[in-house]
Amino acid sequence: MVSFSKTSPLILVMLCVLAVSGCSSTPSSHSDSKDPLESINRPFWTFTWDYADKYVARPASSAYVEYVPSGLRSGVYNMAMNLNEPSAIINNLLQAKFVDAAESTGRFLLNSTIGLLGFFDPASDFGWGRKQEEFGEVLGTYGVGDGPYIVIPGLGPSSVREEVGDYVDKYYWPLAVLDFWPNVVRASIVGLEQRAALSQQEKLIDESIDSYEFVKNAYFQNMNFKVYDGNPPIEVNAEDEAALEAFLDEIDE
Repeated sequence: MVSFSKTSPLILVMLCVLAVSGCSSTPSSHSDSKDPLESINRPFWTFTWDYADKYVARPASSAYVEYVPSGLRSGVYNMAMNLNEPSAIINNLLQAKFVDAAESTGRFLLNSTIGLLGFFDPASDFGWGRKQEEFGEVLGTYGVGDGPYIVIPGLGPSSVREEVGDYVDKYYWPLAVLDFWPNVVRASIVGLEQRAALSQQEKLIDESIDSYEFVKNAYFQNMNFKVYDGNPPIEVNAEDEAALEAFLDEIDE
């Protein structure tokens, strides 16, 4: 099921628009250092988007949105996300984000009790928004790169760092003690909501000249956005910078 790594609908819109410029040309013939597995990833992406998503994830999420009452959808999604709060507490602490860790603690305690195991979200009434942080973001904060880009068949874009982070996150309580089927239900609810959020961006992906490059660029922009909490550093292309300096030197002369 395609998901831009648990990206919010607003960020998805921003990323897809930003990625247009990077994907408006034909597939590049030069190798991408972030994508050494492109020869494998491309057929995996074709299978994921043209088959698994088209015939399974997309109709399933559409039916879920159409037939499940919005109040029930919101409640079970809140419950699923509430189980991630303990990992958010630890991951925020590991990045010295003590205020965010405190808010995540308050959210978990309040929503798990008064909010009936997270079905309701009274913590938001106190201004305690969800401060979800993954271990992959912790690694990124301490300078660990994304590593090779990976397309997981049927699931979508990922990277070595994100997969390592997800592996660690699943060992945090209470996810570590969930039985197999409850965890499948939790993951399915989150996946259906993520796929529903992506519905507004389907046209951008389908109309891009190279959907593989489009999604890859959006994925790395999203990861950078998350690691830097929405304020990523401006990356300047060395060749463009040199050309600009040469141009300015000519003007000065």
